[in-house]
Amino acid sequence: RMPASAPAADGRQRASAAFSLSFLSLVFSVTAFGSSHWCEGTRKVAKPFCKGQSNGDHCIRFNSPDANNSNAVQYIWETGDDKFVERRFHAGIWYSCEEIVDEGDEKCRSFISLTPATDRGVLWLSIVAELLYIILLLTGAILMAVEMFYYSTVIDGLKINAFSAVVTVLAGLLGMVAHMMYTTVFQMTVNLGPEDWRPHTWDYGWSYGLAWASFACCMAAAVTTINKYTKTILEFKHKRKTLERSLKIKYKFPDH
Repeated sequence: RMPASAPAADGRQRASAAFSLSFLSLVFSVTAFGSSHWCEGTRKVAKPFCKGQSNGDHCIRFNSPDANNSNAVQYIWETGDDKFVERRFHAGIWYSCEEIVDEGDEKCRSFISLTPATDRGVLWLSIVAELLYIILLLTGAILMAVEMFYYSTVIDGLKINAFSAVVTVLAGLLGMVAHMMYTTVFQMTVNLGPEDWRPHTWDYGWSYGLAWASFACCMAAAVTTINKYTKTILEFKHKRKTLERSLKIKYKFPDH
């Protein structure tokens, strides 16, 4: 027979695992939400004319001895793709940044202003869903912490357990919808956004992966919580049946 403390220890382990996963999911989601590396890539930009003695690869060279003389004929050496330079950029929910090659710095713009007007509503829905996702994750983590550290009756523990499971599942669904909406908006912005922003090549960045890792941790926490709740209910039923069986035996064969 299992010792009486074994189910309780197993329950504590499951509660601890669910809380750890939920907390990890919260950290991942907050980090991803505030970063601008959901998507990364390059833009093809026409090279500026070289100034002064500059003969680098990031500007167009010409053979005129007098650069300021508008009457002089300028023979540009670069043709085709040589006339363009690739600039790296990264974009998130809030803003998009592009490197300035000569200065080694970045120029940032609001991503909301870059989004086509027809898709701006979807982006705002995505932002609201992300915020609700974070709020529900925080609520779920607090409930799991209360269940772990607040010693109450088993019935109260079950109620908290059930509520935290529902909240975490809802958070996961909201997170999934939010990430998918942002993906759709970004792809539409790539196709229909401003000409001076559209990327030449792009791919998803580390923040995007972190957002989906947050969703995976959230669903794992929900499954662990539901599993703990189900196991506790089954243990209750088993104990009740055992008690009923022992009472029947006691009434059939009373002590003399």
